Amino acid sequence: MGCAICNERKEKRFCPAVHGRICPQCCGEQREVTLDCPSDCPYLLQSRQQSREHGTGHSHGERQDRGIPFTDIEIPAVEIPEQFLYEREELILGLSFALAKSARADRALMDRDLIAAVSSLAKSYETLVNSSLIYETPTANVAHHMITREIETMVREFRAAEEQHIGHTRLRDSEILKALVFLLRLGLGRTSGRPKSRAFIDFLLAQFPEKQSALTGVEDAGSRIVIP
Repeated sequence: MGCAICNERKEKRFCPAVHGRICPQCCGEQREVTLDCPSDCPYLLQSRQQSREHGTGHSHGERQDRGIPFTDIEIPAVEIPEQFLYEREELILGLSFALAKSARADRALMDRDLIAAVSSLAKSYETLVNSSLIYETPTANVAHHMITREIETMVREFRAAEEQHIGHTRLRDSEILKALVFLLRLGLGRTSGRPKSRAFIDFLLAQFPEKQSALTGVEDAGSRIVIP
């Protein structure tokens, strides 16, 4: 029998995205491009593992050369000392939990949605830190707006928790910027860069099992999130 996609080459593997059998070439070319690959597809998992092992297809520059949608992502030139990752681990975990919560609430979200929202918010904080001006990048994308609101809610809750425990908040806007830039770099490093990629989302969801509270999630996730 022929491939369910090209109808030319011989089918050799079952594709859960099309509920039929396809050829390896169509699988490789259309995976996360035209196909909504489920996260447990063995061929998707295999390709992610191979990418991690060989370090291929994960740099921002490579994605730009291939014309994959991240060419408008500008990463603020912020230095993130390793010590910051340990001192503000709970902040990074909290923001990561907010991203995971957004992805779980809207199953239609892709990596590029989270990355675009984090990029936009990082630009806003960069402006705030450098000029003390509060500037929010306008967006007509409802999904991106929802992700941004979830992150901002987590920041408010984080500051409220500090206020309750030590009587004041120590969290600076510059630290939020660093945490956002770290997550932006993490996202660009985890995603395959393909339009329908959910590799970054799957990574986040694995850190925070469903029906877990933010505080419990942060405690259980430990230091896993700070390892790209």
